[in-house]
Amino acid sequence: MKHRIGFNRLSRKAGHRKSLIRNMVSSLFKHERIKTTRAKAKEARRFAEKMITRAKTDSVHNRRIIARRIWEKSVLAKLFTEIGPRFKDRLGGYTRIIRLGQRYGDAADLVFLELVDRKESQIDKKKKVKKEKAVTEEAAKE
Repeated sequence: MKHRIGFNRLSRKAGHRKSLIRNMVSSLFKHERIKTTRAKAKEARRFAEKMITRAKTDSVHNRRIIARRIWEKSVLAKLFTEIGPRFKDRLGGYTRIIRLGQRYGDAADLVFLELVDRKESQIDKKKKVKKEKAVTEEAAKE
């Protein structure tokens, strides 16, 4: 029986899988949103949620534990200075998975894995400004 299998192996050897998850979680914290397959997102979410929980209390011990997985110092600093305090009052559920549909080549389910309280990026702000301008121009024409 295959009860309580601890994780999805993602058809990769241990080293490849660990580096894949490490890179995905680092990218998630850096950009606050990543586009990936559903299976990879679910697996990366497990690690990201635990790291955010640790980052809520900034201590040397917590920094060292998370630094085992996140090697990029700027991402580690961002996790403890911006992301951790942002979720201080939240008990869990720091990430969300938004389904996008299937990939054309192999029909894999694509998703966005993002932080729940993510800040709007510059691209999102530009799109929002363009939409607002279009609405005001239409209102002015009428």
